[in-house]
Amino acid sequence: MLRLSLAVLAATTLAAQSPKYGVGQPATPAQIRDLGAAIAPDGSGLPEGSGTVVAGREIFKARCARCHGEKGEGGVGSILVGGQGTLATARPLKTVGSYWPYATTVWDYTNRAMPFDQPGLLKPDEVYAVVAYVLNLNGIIGSDQVMDAKSLPKVKMPNRDGFIPDPRPDPAKKPKHKTTHDARGPKS
Repeated sequence: MLRLSLAVLAATTLAAQSPKYGVGQPATPAQIRDLGAAIAPDGSGLPEGSGTVVAGREIFKARCARCHGEKGEGGVGSILVGGQGTLATARPLKTVGSYWPYATTVWDYTNRAMPFDQPGLLKPDEVYAVVAYVLNLNGIIGSDQVMDAKSLPKVKMPNRDGFIPDPRPDPAKKPKHKTTHDARGPKS
C-alpha cells in the first residue's frame, strides 16, 4: 500500500510539473533545501561572500539585461530603476529604488527567483554583485562600495520607512498562557 501511495504521489508531482510551457524543471530536494533559508531585514541568514558594482554590471549584462534592460529600465521583466517620488501619485512606479524597504529583501528575491529561466543559478558572490549594481543604478550606493553580509543590511533604502507595521498578532506564535473556553465561560 505504501509503494502504491508513493507511486501515486510521484505521478501527481510529475503531472503538476509537466513541461507544458517549456519553462523550468522539477526542483531536486537539495535545491528546495538550499532555497528554504529566508533572509531577514537585519541580514540574518545571509551567506558569506561579497560583490562589487563592477562585477555586478558584467553579471547583469550576461544574465539579467535580456529581461530587465541594460540599465534596469525594463523590458520583458520588471523595471528596476527610477520611480522615486511616484508612490503617492496616481501612477506609482514600484522599483527597487522606490518601493523595496530592505536591500536584504532584494538579495533574497534575486537569490531565489533570478534569473527567471534558471532561478537559484547565481552563486552568493554573484547575487551580492548584481544587487550592488542594481542599488548603484538607483543611486542608493556608490560605485566603489562592496556588498556583503555586513554591509548589505546597513543600506538605507529610500522607502524603508514607507511601510506600516501590521499590529495583528502573529498566529504562528503561541500565547504565553493558554485559555480555554466552554459554554460556562473561560478557564485559565
